[in-house]
Amino acid sequence: MFAVLKTGGKQYKVQSGDVLRVEKLAADAGETIQFNEILMLGGDSTVLGTPTIAGAAVQATVIDQIKGDKVINFVKRRRKHSSKRTKGHRQKLTLLRITDILADGGDATGVKAAVGGSVAVAAAPAAKPAKKKAAPKAEAAAPAADAGTADNLKELSGVGPALEKKLLEAGVTTFAQIAGWSADDIAAMDEKLSFKGRIEREGWVDQAKAKLAE
Repeated sequence: MFAVLKTGGKQYKVQSGDVLRVEKLAADAGETIQFNEILMLGGDSTVLGTPTIAGAAVQATVIDQIKGDKVINFVKRRRKHSSKRTKGHRQKLTLLRITDILADGGDATGVKAAVGGSVAVAAAPAAKPAKKKAAPKAEAAAPAADAGTADNLKELSGVGPALEKKLLEAGVTTFAQIAGWSADDIAAMDEKLSFKGRIEREGWVDQAKAKLAE
């Protein structure tokens, strides 16, 4: 009786007692493993899987974990100043002996399933700690006055509804705040309002002082 099994993306025709080299499996030497992807069974009668045969299995004993023969990869590029590269590779393999072929009942044997080494050793990624949201930076702005004491900023030259809204959003609500602006405050506010030089051109500070003196 023979079977065609699939492992590591390849298909192998095996019989009991065969020694086989397959892509590295997660198993130690002397351990018994079981292949559950059986595509075909042959012998007195032939059974074809669709694509695999339910309940069929092939059991094997791991002999050793080995490396295949070195493969040399030579690359030469034309018209690239004789650019060339040579590198070697030795594929990791598992050497095993086929011990039993089961036509049915393979799903109830309890034998460890043959799993690729790269899948078995890959640890689950550690959960990343949730990032703490940074507290919003408080913008430097003049302290806002109470709604009851807010002045009509549109009385200043050049201040319309749109500009007044920007001033209010920046926390500027009274003539007293504008009258107390320093040169640095004026420069900072010019930057926020995107109207560089307007405050000095319109003379807002002097106008605010005059409003307070009325």
